[in-house]
Amino acid sequence: MNETIDYYEKNANDFVSSTQRIDFHEIQDYFLSFIPKDGHILDFGCGAGRDTKYFLDRGFSVEAIDGSEEMCKVASAYAGIKVRHMMFEDLDEKGRYDGIWACASILHVPSLQLPGIIVKMAEALKPDGVMYISFKYGSFEGERNGRFFTDQTEESLKSIFDLVNRKMRDHRLETKRVWITEDVREDRNKKWLNVILWNFLTHAS
Repeated sequence: MNETIDYYEKNANDFVSSTQRIDFHEIQDYFLSFIPKDGHILDFGCGAGRDTKYFLDRGFSVEAIDGSEEMCKVASAYAGIKVRHMMFEDLDEKGRYDGIWACASILHVPSLQLPGIIVKMAEALKPDGVMYISFKYGSFEGERNGRFFTDQTEESLKSIFDLVNRKMRDHRLETKRVWITEDVREDRNKKWLNVILWNFLTHAS
């Protein structure tokens, strides 16, 4: 992950210009349709703060984290809240959030570490909470243009979710929807795999 964080530290301005003003409302609104009106959302790897600001502007309570200190500064200034500098593996909340939004963020996590990160995300959700995650579509894993990526297909993600559910005692993740979209950036010819997951208790803790 170090090379990926270094990339964002050095290229924050370019990343802002390519992502911060993108119209992403269809997927944002779909995610929000699962969140109660007074819901609490974690933007997990918030980047330039586009989605954090969108959720805040619609009246939701939002926390945001990112592994790049430079991106935290950018996102804090844009969204108007303090974005915490934190690595994914340091998430240690229990039953705190109604929703976790991980848009193009945990795709930087190596596949062997992904189940553990998703378990932490699930544990941080309230019962009946939801999470959104997205990956570039495909089977590639490795460095691409200075960043590490783990691409996913429907089949590879199903294997990861099966492993995640075997690791959890009192709750499970159920896939609500999996769908493929085109990149919203006009200069990119790339498909994305989008997933909504529901967290439910299997029995009382």
